[in-house]
Amino acid sequence: MRHPRPLGGDPVRNLDAPRISLTQLVINNTEGNSTLGIKKKPSWLRAKVPGGAGYERLRSIIDEHRLHTVCKEANCPNMGECWSRGVATIMILGDTCTRACGFCNVKTGRPSTLDRDEPRRVAESLRLMGLKHVVITSVNRDELSDGGAGIWAETILRTKDACPQMSIEVLIPDFEGNWPALQMVIDARPHIINHNLETIRRMYPAVRPSAKFDRSLELLRRVKEQGLVAKTGIMVGIGERDDEVLEMMDDVLARTATPATATTPGGPTDILTIGQYLQPTRNHLPIDRFVTPEQFAMYHDRGIEKGFKVVQSGPLVRSSYHADHQADELSNITDERERLNTQRMKTLLGE
Repeated sequence: MRHPRPLGGDPVRNLDAPRISLTQLVINNTEGNSTLGIKKKPSWLRAKVPGGAGYERLRSIIDEHRLHTVCKEANCPNMGECWSRGVATIMILGDTCTRACGFCNVKTGRPSTLDRDEPRRVAESLRLMGLKHVVITSVNRDELSDGGAGIWAETILRTKDACPQMSIEVLIPDFEGNWPALQMVIDARPHIINHNLETIRRMYPAVRPSAKFDRSLELLRRVKEQGLVAKTGIMVGIGERDDEVLEMMDDVLARTATPATATTPGGPTDILTIGQYLQPTRNHLPIDRFVTPEQFAMYHDRGIEKGFKVVQSGPLVRSSYHADHQADELSNITDERERLNTQRMKTLLGE
């Protein structure tokens, strides 16, 4: 109902063979009444109402520079809290996505003409915001030969030049496995490259019909191979089981790990985020369950035990939520490990 025709890209073009039938997840599927009921949120899923001086200041800058944010386009529940403290996730390459993921509230269709001036406006707006850390994301632009990687690279480079004291985190698409396009983004050297898996392998046909689980793992591996910080995230409550979440952690750690070299630290994906899926409209995938805070705490503990450096897990967690705190935590962990390694080397040398 949301996507009557494949504008800009056919979602089933590269679809893997289905592993499970989702027929039983569709409710009220009687003739003339094919709608999905939205479950009532539990008490631990209450978000702050937008408002305040910080919120209004950020909104005016975004509006003045004609920027898009994933906060608004995806109807993020944390927008009030984040904007009030001066943090937003900028969305480049327009506001229309060429894919039709079953969970996402971003508009789908044929995007407008590519805005070549967007990198300059993004860099200038971020300079005015005076942030310590920023997250930049984008829609999928599968109709472009490079998937928008050229705009991505220019945006990163201009932002680094305009805001030299700010750390830059990018949340990128998979570029349909176009690795030269990915290399353009890697060569721009943002501080953190995030690419979300979104869900466990079994759920991909319903949740990410135009994506491939293994292709996303390969993207994260290539990021780590070239010495950058890699980050990923998933939603829970969309039909997965707890054992599948833990299996996903093992897959990420095993399949994205790279050996250390003289120029790169190696290792697997560094940061993992896990949050509750919330059904945006009746035409999106239904919520299977509300995961309790206690279960989220279990995900956090198991993720750290398995080998992730930073795990943020909670009902309202999104990939960009408290991203500045995640970067600080990772930096502190890295600094402490370097201090301990230096101390060990001095001990071995008898200094």
